[in-house]
Amino acid sequence: MPKVGMDEIRRPQLINATMEVIDQVGLQGASTALISRAAGVSPGIINHYFGGKDGLLDATMRSILRQLSEGVQARLETIHPDDIIGRLKAIVGGNFDSHQLDSKVVKTWLAFWSQAMHNQSLYRLQRVNEKRLLSHIRLELKRVLPAERAQFVAQAIAALIDGIWLRGALTPEGINSDLAQRIITDYLERQLPSELFEKHRTLQQEQGL
Repeated sequence: MPKVGMDEIRRPQLINATMEVIDQVGLQGASTALISRAAGVSPGIINHYFGGKDGLLDATMRSILRQLSEGVQARLETIHPDDIIGRLKAIVGGNFDSHQLDSKVVKTWLAFWSQAMHNQSLYRLQRVNEKRLLSHIRLELKRVLPAERAQFVAQAIAALIDGIWLRGALTPEGINSDLAQRIITDYLERQLPSELFEKHRTLQQEQGL
């Protein structure tokens, strides 16, 4: 039986080791033996805590998705409730946060997407993440656009986030966070009233940003 509190130590170790090994050798080469060696534990620990490699990938992605959600929420908490543009930028920025662009996190995301097509548990995680992103964006857009139009623009923004992220992940230069956010802001400027951007600038000045 593991000692009390050992979960809190070993789980993060194994999750981090999983990302490091995927970064080095890819998902197919990321055996439980390599992961356990990187974490400094015995292979049996993976089966004990996660039921095998699939369970470990599931837990790893849950950890990444939790950090993504918390990162977006933390950004939103710093934005004035009436600053719709600022809040949309915060959502986009959270998806291009430095943690999400770390090499081992990026490669784990790619592994997750490829496996989600064949694994029901991972597919459900992907759907939850997709719905959460759309919900965040749509919530802000519905304040200034009709519901149907808000849904359409929200889907376009989500597609831009995923598309730019994936395109960058597959290039040698990696994902350019600043460029990604400028592209999506340009799209927003073409879809939303200019008064919202004026209000955004005014509220930023008042907050000293």
